[in-house]
Amino acid sequence: MSGDQRIAVVGLGYVGLPLALSFSEAGLAVTGVDVSAARVAELRAGRSPIDDIDDARLAAAIGSGFRIEESAEADLGSVDVVFVCVPTPITEAKDPDLGPVLAAAERLCRELRRGQLVILQSTTFPGTTTGPFRAALETGGLVAGVDFDLAFAPERVNPGDPASAQRDIPRLVGGMTPEATKRAATLLRTINATVHELSSPDTAELAKLLENVFRNVNIALVNQLALLCERMGLDVWEVIDAAATKPFGFMAFRPGPGVGGHCIPVDPYYLSWRARQFAFVDRFVELAGDINYAMPRHVIELVGEALNDRGRSIKGARIGVIGVAFKPNVRDARNSPAADVMALLAERGADVAFHDPHVQRFRDNAGVERGTTGLDTLLDESDAIVVVTAHRAVDWRRVYDRDGLIVDTVNSSHGRQVRDRQVLRLGAGWGTAS
Repeated sequence: MSGDQRIAVVGLGYVGLPLALSFSEAGLAVTGVDVSAARVAELRAGRSPIDDIDDARLAAAIGSGFRIEESAEADLGSVDVVFVCVPTPITEAKDPDLGPVLAAAERLCRELRRGQLVILQSTTFPGTTTGPFRAALETGGLVAGVDFDLAFAPERVNPGDPASAQRDIPRLVGGMTPEATKRAATLLRTINATVHELSSPDTAELAKLLENVFRNVNIALVNQLALLCERMGLDVWEVIDAAATKPFGFMAFRPGPGVGGHCIPVDPYYLSWRARQFAFVDRFVELAGDINYAMPRHVIELVGEALNDRGRSIKGARIGVIGVAFKPNVRDARNSPAADVMALLAERGADVAFHDPHVQRFRDNAGVERGTTGLDTLLDESDAIVVVTAHRAVDWRRVYDRDGLIVDTVNSSHGRQVRDRQVLRLGAGWGTAS
């Protein structure tokens, strides 16, 4: 019975921690495992490192028996099921980096025993679960599909949206054998109302990549449209809102300074890399990635244009960035386009500072770490403001009531009366915001 199973979740980040708590709250015995001693200490103290899990929920789970252990001390051989929820980054050459996944498998293989179920959740290319992940697990002598069950069940966590980790979100799972698929699906149904059983781990892996590549491609489309609208003297935000009035056959995506988070800037490269193993160049996916990757440089062009309008240059200017998290209303700054924007501004001689109510310290892509600046100080001391992330917690009236120069990359000025040539908007140019 699934309710009697003991579970270990390896990797206690944005994916693993909500998963572990969901199983714990369903009454299962759960051990959370992480390689970071600092993360383990933080969690044991009842402090949640992610936005979607508050401290009270974490404390309640610990009080009900949820255990948290460092990887080196965890007894993975004593559990029935192991979920692997570790990062899958890319290299500087934008190739897949399976280092964390394979390290988790190598750690697990030392204690892997017959009858266990191993489920990989980390987003990856088709063939990972049945290829390098399986091979690393089998170095201990046991064989997947014979001695232990192996499956892939992609996560569907949307940081900043706690509902994305709740019971109503449908899940996918594909096992190496029909028995593995059924066993994994049965377990997942204790925390998810709908679980779709797929024919293989490869199918589940590609389905997950499709979900994220779909978003990346459509964001690239509207980013290109934003550049065109700037040349045509049109407002891309008005154009998108107008198209969105169609009740069928259209889904609205918004342009911006780039893409961030762990999924959208990374996953397309997993797909394009895997495609090349089959002598197939996925030009569409690669082009979308390149378009979005180039957007921070366009933001720098807008800053230069805005400053030039006032007889200034980027060199020597004091430029304040509002919002460095990768999306509004979260503290998650992984792969934020602000990291490129700030590094590129500094490279051109600007004195750069930032304000973010959710992020206290931030490292740009040149390796420079800064602490957040108070909003009033940032506004008073900046020659230009660049809005990268529009958090609700920012006092936008205070931002736009001043007479300072603003480059708005996310339409935060929408609906506000602004002064002539005060705000330069990505995809819309100068003028009063719509």
